[in-house]
Amino acid sequence: MAKKKKTPSESFVSMTELVLPNDTNTLNNLMGGKLMHWMDIVSAIAAQKHSNRIVVTASVDNISFKHPIQLGNVVTLKAKVTRAFNSSMEVRIDVDAEDIPAMKKVESNSAYFTFVAVDQSGRPIDVPEVEPETDEEKEYFKGALRRRQLRLILAGRMKPHEANELKSIFDIKDVQG
Repeated sequence: MAKKKKTPSESFVSMTELVLPNDTNTLNNLMGGKLMHWMDIVSAIAAQKHSNRIVVTASVDNISFKHPIQLGNVVTLKAKVTRAFNSSMEVRIDVDAEDIPAMKKVESNSAYFTFVAVDQSGRPIDVPEVEPETDEEKEYFKGALRRRQLRLILAGRMKPHEANELKSIFDIKDVQG
């Protein structure tokens, strides 16, 4: 039986948090680890919605903080699955911070998390394919294969010469090594 395809909008999740004193560092900014925790939660829910399965975090791409998030800010995290590969799913998370009284909103960061869907015994299980609809979703979908190959190389699970999608970016020659 063929796996049903799902659109990124079917996995979309939005989560809102208020930055409280216990979430901040000594500069009254949100601790990075707290934000990463929230990002893991929102992206795991998106992956669960896509796969209808239990999911585990497999990898987290680079997380760079563009703007500090301050005490009292409202943080909105938006996540959706960009592409699926057998049992794994790439999820994009976008984070905004808003100072409501000052009517100021900033994009804090974005990142990609990868999840693997598992059965009740913890073994990987196939997930539906992703069928992008919007131009933005199509771009994320297209770039997902390059990001996946880079992740696999960095994890030592793929040799650079095997990464066909990355060859043009890094001018990798077809040599063994």
